[in-house]
Amino acid sequence: MEPVTAPKPIRLELPHATLAADFTLPLHAPGIVIFAHGSGSSRLSPRNQYVAQRLQQAGFGTLLFDFLTPAEDQLVESRFDQELLTRRLIGATSWVCRELRLFDLNLGFFGASTGSAIALRAAAELGDRVKAMVLRGGRPDLAADTLDQVKAATLLIVGGQDWPTLDPNEQALQRLSGPKRLHVVPGAGHLFEESGSLEEVGDLTAEWCRTHLR
Repeated sequence: MEPVTAPKPIRLELPHATLAADFTLPLHAPGIVIFAHGSGSSRLSPRNQYVAQRLQQAGFGTLLFDFLTPAEDQLVESRFDQELLTRRLIGATSWVCRELRLFDLNLGFFGASTGSAIALRAAAELGDRVKAMVLRGGRPDLAADTLDQVKAATLLIVGGQDWPTLDPNEQALQRLSGPKRLHVVPGAGHLFEESGSLEEVGDLTAEWCRTHLR
């Protein structure tokens, strides 16, 4: 297990926005995972930060960033603008590969809640560039028109008590064409606040990336 270093604050300079981000890259990392948080959340989401730490311990780089500027985040419509958020994720991915010269690393996405739809849309557009993806408590139904185009190895993680989300994930599993798996965490709700449930998400994510990002 790799020692976890403190994330480095950086600024993503995109064409129409400068976004705050936290970047970590362990020595000899084979890949980097970029996080897509749910609407109304940010790079400071404690659940996503926990999963990021587990990935760092497994030797992977991570990037958590705010999809919106502070002014944009005041507008509810911006938080649910899938086209805008998808462009931000693709833009951040390109910036990391270009500015940080990480184009030779395997690329993965981690999407949470509505952020899973953004990760799916971006992965569909980026094609073979995205090797692996993990979606926690995701809403793949919000990206149903792109599921057939996703090539990344995709792990869907859903809480056993998160009934509204379970059915859309089961349907998405049937349509994804690449390597795929649906894992239901018994007794967990949408936020995975139950004892041991978030730890299970971290274990599953790290193992999926060990398999598909090396």
